[in-house]
Amino acid sequence: MEYDIVVVGGGHAGCEAAAAAANLGSRVLLLSMQIDRMAYMSCNPAMGGVAKGQIVREIDAMGGYSGIITDLSTLQFRMLNRSKGPAMWSPRAQCDMWRFSAQWRAHLEKIPNLDLRQDTVTEILFKQDAVAGVRTQSGAQIQAQAVILTAGTFLNGKIHIGENSCLGGRIGESASIGLSQQLQERGIKVESLKTGTPVRVDARTVDFSVLTEQKGDEEPAKFSFTDTPVVQEQMSCFLAYTNTEVHDILRTGFDKSPMFAGRIKGRGPRYCPSIEDKIDRFADKDRHQLFFEPCARGSQEYYLNGFSSSLPEETQVAALHKIVGFEKAKIFRPGYAIEYDYFDPTQLKPSLESKLVNHLFLAGQVNGTTGYEEAAGQGFMAGVNAHLNINGKEPFVLSRSQAYIGVLIDDLVTKGVDEPYRMFTSRAEYRILLRQDNADERLTPLSYALGLAKAERMHRLEDKKTYGKKLKTYIATHKAEPEKVNAKLLEYGTSALTQKTNLEALLQRPQINLPQLMAMDQGLKNYIEANSQQPFYRELLEEVEISIKYDSYIRKEEENAERLSKYDHLALKPDLDYRGILSLSYEAREKLSRIRPATLGQASRIPGVSPADISVLLIWLNK
Repeated sequence: MEYDIVVVGGGHAGCEAAAAAANLGSRVLLLSMQIDRMAYMSCNPAMGGVAKGQIVREIDAMGGYSGIITDLSTLQFRMLNRSKGPAMWSPRAQCDMWRFSAQWRAHLEKIPNLDLRQDTVTEILFKQDAVAGVRTQSGAQIQAQAVILTAGTFLNGKIHIGENSCLGGRIGESASIGLSQQLQERGIKVESLKTGTPVRVDARTVDFSVLTEQKGDEEPAKFSFTDTPVVQEQMSCFLAYTNTEVHDILRTGFDKSPMFAGRIKGRGPRYCPSIEDKIDRFADKDRHQLFFEPCARGSQEYYLNGFSSSLPEETQVAALHKIVGFEKAKIFRPGYAIEYDYFDPTQLKPSLESKLVNHLFLAGQVNGTTGYEEAAGQGFMAGVNAHLNINGKEPFVLSRSQAYIGVLIDDLVTKGVDEPYRMFTSRAEYRILLRQDNADERLTPLSYALGLAKAERMHRLEDKKTYGKKLKTYIATHKAEPEKVNAKLLEYGTSALTQKTNLEALLQRPQINLPQLMAMDQGLKNYIEANSQQPFYRELLEEVEISIKYDSYIRKEEENAERLSKYDHLALKPDLDYRGILSLSYEAREKLSRIRPATLGQASRIPGVSPADISVLLIWLNK
């Protein structure tokens, strides 16, 4: 068998990688141990969240599938952080885990040039310093010009429940043995990390009447910029809390904890710790919040978010029974920790191609990240770049001012990881530019130029921009009369007008939003409602309001991004002898030699490389 690209692993990264490369025209084979579990939600069946929701919208804006699949399987939708500024607004959807996987497979099977095969890759084939294909457990030898490795937690994966441990990529599924060692022999640095998941609870045995219901948004939105459905008949999530009795029972299992006993060597995610880690690190807290969330429509399986654990099963269950509402709870399966191999991402190019093995691309948790969204974003970019690579074209790299995906990959290849990397809005310098509402404006034109985003996406975007421009012009040029609006202004808690004022100035007041402005100006209301049947109607109104209210902040960030991006266009030779530039600090010489940044801009973001070191490199480049 022979393909242009082989993708190893059918998780979120692998599915996006295979779809992107095939949609660009490459002949792609996606290999997965379980093809009926494509993009399987091993942990919480939810997509999005703080900063993660922005990533999903970015993938969608470029023609990826994560947003579409999420919309088709949503159980509940919420826009998080509405009480904060729009740079912090983040969409999140609780999903039907079975429908999510089924929809992924159905969509993949419709893509020309893409084949699926259930098999396990046991060996990567090489030709000199480049990959040449893979060999599988069934004995198949598959030739390929490029290989994308997206093996998630399966590389030497080891599952821990109390004192029991076994090899596995997730509970009930085999680990992948041998690939890590192969790549290590090629000079790729291999280390280990840890993640975990909580018990799955039978909802029939839980007293919901004593839990706090958390409903979805009254007017739910969605992820995709295409014409996907908005969720109907949302399912609620519920809040519960631990207590001191729960904590005391959990502590009785600490002597059998693989984490405290030192049997787990890999470091876990600091921002999503296990429940035993929480009560150990925050011993002064009497309780911790838990989220009880559905896994699928028509299923009694629920996910107890915040109760991740690797303690013995009997300890987990005993502690669970002391949570109010869970006194009689039965579980479908216990929580567990999983330890797995990952590769040092500083050994990757910004395209996610290995610096040591040509045409080998790595994406997802094998690069030290955690989360479906981070994996999917990397997978999409790896798929695009693998296609470009084998066709002799320049890589597609997003900057930090263009996308959260750009921030994610730049952080990985520049700074590396010492714990599972999770995206936060605080990691982005240009949050007001990288909002969830404008992902299509930022990225669809770039993807369309590559030939990936389809023409209908561009036409929709152009229509939205045209109408948005007209609406902003209307708001900027039409004026409100004091006698017609002052009563409403006082009702909304803002000062009355003394003279005619344009609508834009009113909308810039923090107390006034666009619906309120429409209530004060019938002409504006008529103008907007005349276009209410447009598919982008709701999202456009939100984007127009944000762009007017935050205009000065947006322009300031654009100026900062332009000023700081000047170094990103200055390429550094991959074989530059940093150790021979003695005017660099010793730390800079060591880190630059190890990471080998592609540009001066990337070099400037390496921890330990000072502005003085960048000045030295700038002089060196000018020479």
